[in-house]
Amino acid sequence: MRDFLLEIGTEEIPARFLTETLTELGEKAAALLAAARLEHGALKTYGTPRRLVLFVAGVAEKQKPLVREIKGPPRRAAFDAQGRPTKAATGFARSQGIDVDALVVRPVGETEYVFAVKEEPGQPALQTLAEVCPRLITGLSFAKPMRWGDKELRFIRPIRWLVALYGDAAVDFSLDGLRPGHISRGHRFLSRGAVAVKDPADYFARMAENFVVVDPAERRQIVQEQLQILAAAAGGAVPPDEQLLNDVVNLVEYPTAFCGRFPEKYLELPEAVLVTAMREHQRYFPVYGKDGRLLPRFIAVHNSAPEHTETIRKGNEQVLRARLADAAFFYHEDRLVSLSSRVEGLKKVVYQEELGTLYDKTRRLVALVQYLSIPLKVSPEEAEAASRAALLSKADLLTSMVYEFPELQGVMGREYALKDGEPEAVATALYEQYLPRFTGDKLPETVPGRILSIADKIDNLVGCFGIGLIPTGSQDPYALRRQALGICHIVLEGGLRFLLSDLIRRAHAEYRDRLKREVGEVLADLSEFFKQRLRVIFGERGVVPEVAEAVLAAGADDLDAAYRRASALQDFLEEPGFFDLHTAYTRAANLSRGAPGGEPDPAHFVDPAEHRLYEAVERLRPVVMEAVTGRRYRDALGHLSTLRGPVDAFFDAVLVMDENPVRRENRLALLQAVVRLVHQVADLTRIPVLRKD
Repeated sequence: MRDFLLEIGTEEIPARFLTETLTELGEKAAALLAAARLEHGALKTYGTPRRLVLFVAGVAEKQKPLVREIKGPPRRAAFDAQGRPTKAATGFARSQGIDVDALVVRPVGETEYVFAVKEEPGQPALQTLAEVCPRLITGLSFAKPMRWGDKELRFIRPIRWLVALYGDAAVDFSLDGLRPGHISRGHRFLSRGAVAVKDPADYFARMAENFVVVDPAERRQIVQEQLQILAAAAGGAVPPDEQLLNDVVNLVEYPTAFCGRFPEKYLELPEAVLVTAMREHQRYFPVYGKDGRLLPRFIAVHNSAPEHTETIRKGNEQVLRARLADAAFFYHEDRLVSLSSRVEGLKKVVYQEELGTLYDKTRRLVALVQYLSIPLKVSPEEAEAASRAALLSKADLLTSMVYEFPELQGVMGREYALKDGEPEAVATALYEQYLPRFTGDKLPETVPGRILSIADKIDNLVGCFGIGLIPTGSQDPYALRRQALGICHIVLEGGLRFLLSDLIRRAHAEYRDRLKREVGEVLADLSEFFKQRLRVIFGERGVVPEVAEAVLAAGADDLDAAYRRASALQDFLEEPGFFDLHTAYTRAANLSRGAPGGEPDPAHFVDPAEHRLYEAVERLRPVVMEAVTGRRYRDALGHLSTLRGPVDAFFDAVLVMDENPVRRENRLALLQAVVRLVHQVADLTRIPVLRKD
């Protein structure tokens, strides 16, 4: 057995794609090697901006043999009564290229068949790897694959060189005019040209000599240690920032950190402006003092040797000073005009060609937050703050600061609102309207912020669905899935109670005939869209798929109630009463499905069992509805489980499908009354139960 190494040398790969590409490289390599029947040891991937590396330890010298069994005729047709092969057996053996005596008999179900067992020897590993490598490289997927010139290969960036070694032997294949060999390349600036690699083990030593830290985990550790040392020397600390750390690690091959300064006068700017300029635009780590306040220092990581640090530090300080000087100018210019006076200017800014201007959107948001304040029963002060925030919600988009730093939308709205003397609740809501911005982001904490965030997102959803901009597959350019998820998380976190369908109808009405699709179409599509988001959330919170489907089938118009029902039903699965309830419900639901409906009439009952079931339903109805209204769904399920006895007695005593149509329809209506009552919580037919444990 020998080790195998594949290096794909490229132009600089964007940092955000490197980690997921290395994960896919490892997964696809493992799958292809398994399919190729090449046994191997540990498999690991490495990478830098200029290379993707696969290392596989202990790859077998050749493939495992392929044993195939080809089914032939039944045994009774292949051999006569004396066990001699028939023409069917000899013909089958001849067609498979084996002697008839080599046929074996295998049972398939209750019938025995003859099989031809053929073993194909495995080919050498070098030959197999030459077939695997091109498939592996071309099989990698990217969000934005590209091709260059007259080349056919699509990849994340142009491939400049390939190294493919099985032990000390080169794996020979061709890929879009490139052939692999023993020649790699080191650091773009610090290395002295081509690097000859003897074998996979030698590769890592040669890379280290040529200023390339191939392992992202090692680069990460180097950066973290340097951050701690430099921050402590500056009298501060760098807060954990996994996203920035990952980006920096994936931007360099030879990390060297340094600490820079910026003029203290810029600390007068809002902290968010400074951090955005450093973090988002320059990939710098802000440094905070022991008091938690920002220091006029930053830590950056360059892709070169320490002896070049001083020149690089001065250049980076100069770039940051220029950015902060611009930010200071924008900030002071913006402060000359209040947010409220900018609202009128929103009439000149198109929100979306078919959906009107930002001023139109502002008007809709004011109406929506006022509408939401009623079912949410917020205080007059909170309702007023939400309305004021809705009016000012998009005004900061007209500021120079947000034009230059789009990431600060909402953030600058909060800052400028406070400077304008707006109430803190209004300013906070301006910031919280965009939360959550990504998976795992914090949620709005204030009532006005929650209301405005929901209003903003539902306006976007209804508008896009109303003109046919509906996400398909992986395409979601307006981030509508994220916005629907955001509404769900806000509602569940805050325990907010309102009907989604009513909100969608109101949002549709506020567009005033701008939308091409009728409210019914939009409502149907968005209801299912939100159910898909709830399925994701339920799964993340431990609700099994069957319970999720049972609850969603019974309706999810009240998002918070839907989750509470799912949680209660999930817990109730372990209770003895669940089997009783499930049995009663499914018997009633299966037989009454498709019946005309209506209420049962006791005047048409002819058997005491009908009366007892009717009385049980009527007795339980107010108790169950009270529990449902109070969101005590576990109590409701417990009460409903007592229907098992009356339902079983009903089926034992009467023939539901009576020849008398009046009796038949009345009995079906009685069963439907049972179904409707249980349906207040879930459709239990979606949960398969075979036996009582």
